[in-house]
Amino acid sequence: MDDASKLRADVSALATPEGRMVGTAGHDAARDFLLDRISALDLRPYQGDSAELSYEGSGKRFSNLIAVVPGEDRSLAPILIGAHYDSVIRSYCADDNAAAVAIALLAAEKLTDSGLQRDVVIALFDAEEPPYFHSDNMGSKRFYREQRRPVGFHVALIMDLVGHDVELPIPGFEAASGQMSGLLFLTGAESHAALPAIVEGNLPGPELPLVAALNRNVGDMSDHHIFRLSAVPYLFLSCGRWQHYHQVTDTPDRLNYDKMARICEYLVQLCQTLDTTELTVDAQATSRESIENGVVDTTSLEIELVRRAFGSALESFLTAIGMGTLASRRDLDQMAARLQGFFEL
Repeated sequence: MDDASKLRADVSALATPEGRMVGTAGHDAARDFLLDRISALDLRPYQGDSAELSYEGSGKRFSNLIAVVPGEDRSLAPILIGAHYDSVIRSYCADDNAAAVAIALLAAEKLTDSGLQRDVVIALFDAEEPPYFHSDNMGSKRFYREQRRPVGFHVALIMDLVGHDVELPIPGFEAASGQMSGLLFLTGAESHAALPAIVEGNLPGPELPLVAALNRNVGDMSDHHIFRLSAVPYLFLSCGRWQHYHQVTDTPDRLNYDKMARICEYLVQLCQTLDTTELTVDAQATSRESIENGVVDTTSLEIELVRRAFGSALESFLTAIGMGTLASRRDLDQMAARLQGFFEL
């Protein structure tokens, strides 16, 4: 079975009409399926003798599913790959977030016996969706605060909304919009001084053009929130919100499984590079200002990635959003603000 078929199979098993809302039978079925998949991949529990790490709050029981691809030196701080598995409504919610969970499982398979020095923690978080979003019961927050091992994390790689083709419904850009369907967005390169060079040195292929932005221009839209606030180096991967976001129309047949396979390969490549890259404590965020705005200037990286991604269509894109140049941080901030009117990242 090829990678796209493996991803399709996991998404189809997770994304059912019943959904995966906390406290429902669909949620329980998804949890049990994922525990079986973790067992089939022969991953080790992160804590204790089970990958299921439960907690309670607001009269409900939640379950984070946390497993490990063992590295050769288990004393090192691990890399974390994270994605939430709950759904916001009683519906398929294939892109949100079964797609990212499927990619995380495939990455675990690919990283097994890959010779990494560090553990890779596969963290499938509960309770990311409202009404738990950013609350004390959000799975990633409870995991970091109560279930995390003392060794901490080398870096966190978080995914959300990574299954769909990107649509840019911008008047005046319709002719070139289809060329941008493969876009992948990234935030967090500013969270450690070493990350911009890692991102630039590990770009995915031309079929998966990468665009980076400061997280402050996008917002903490997923589980990277607690890692950012805790000054853990992180990268957040997403294809942004689309017309089927939080809708019953977010079904498995609408996803691009070949694109998901490319995202998985990129994720594995990042893990392999980060495994041997030192991320020194003195080069990460230490103050409220640096946590909010980053510890390194990523302006040149962001501009270069936009230029590569849009290519010859860049001029028409800038014209369509009412801009003439892209040469400074102010330009990047202006571009992000104007895009919010057309397209929610």
